[in-house]
Amino acid sequence: MFELAQELAVAKSRQDVPAAMKLFRRDMVLEAPAFGTTARGPDENEKALLGFFASFPDYGIELQGHADNGDALVCWGTARMTMTGDRFGVVPDGRRAELPVFIQFAFKDGLIAGERFFFDLSTLCAQSGVSTDAVRRTVFGGAVDPEALPHGQRQPGFLDAPHPHPPSSTSRIEPIRGEET
Repeated sequence: MFELAQELAVAKSRQDVPAAMKLFRRDMVLEAPAFGTTARGPDENEKALLGFFASFPDYGIELQGHADNGDALVCWGTARMTMTGDRFGVVPDGRRAELPVFIQFAFKDGLIAGERFFFDLSTLCAQSGVSTDAVRRTVFGGAVDPEALPHGQRQPGFLDAPHPHPPSSTSRIEPIRGEET
């Protein structure tokens, strides 16, 4: 599994769309939650990759670690890229961004069946000299507030989950053993 992910990372770092496509099942699903995009099947995946590389022509990724359970693979690493053009409704400053990424893969029949590519959009925007709010308005059609996104586009976060032990007015923080109060 990791070998396929590494091969895909090399192909994408070269912006070699045909090489990347050979690693995908025909029903491959590629998701980039930061951009609110999902591509299904060969035509949509090819279009998504070509669009991404047009916006980030020097994209490169270095996978630095991985874990798997035999069915799924998770990789993490660093992506480096320069935002170009006006696809996101902004004019970037030309600086190359470097950001941590997390990628979840699914496999079937010896090929990649799914990829979810996670990164922090705000970090990318800050390092590219553009407004995160302006990019979000372009990408999500004007909805900056995640609560305002249409069902299915909103990505749940840790703040959405109820806290298992919500604080109350009678809560007391206990010192760690050996720590003086």
